[in-house]
Amino acid sequence: MADRTLECLRCGGPMEQGFVADKAHYSVPETQNWVEGVPERTFWSGIKLKGKEVLRVMTYRCEKCGYLESYANK
Repeated sequence: MADRTLECLRCGGPMEQGFVADKAHYSVPETQNWVEGVPERTFWSGIKLKGKEVLRVMTYRCEKCGYLESYANK
């Protein structure tokens, strides 16, 4: 997806690649991840990820109107 130019779905302006930072363990910045299925709580790690597909989320921002669009590609 990064090698192709995207146009904003709302205004047609150019989209720039970036990411939305989340706070993880000890407030260390991390990128967002998409996880398949429904969240299952665990005592030690908060949410169970073992055995689930996890994909990094990339977010694009329209340079004209600010609209955000996110993708989780393999």
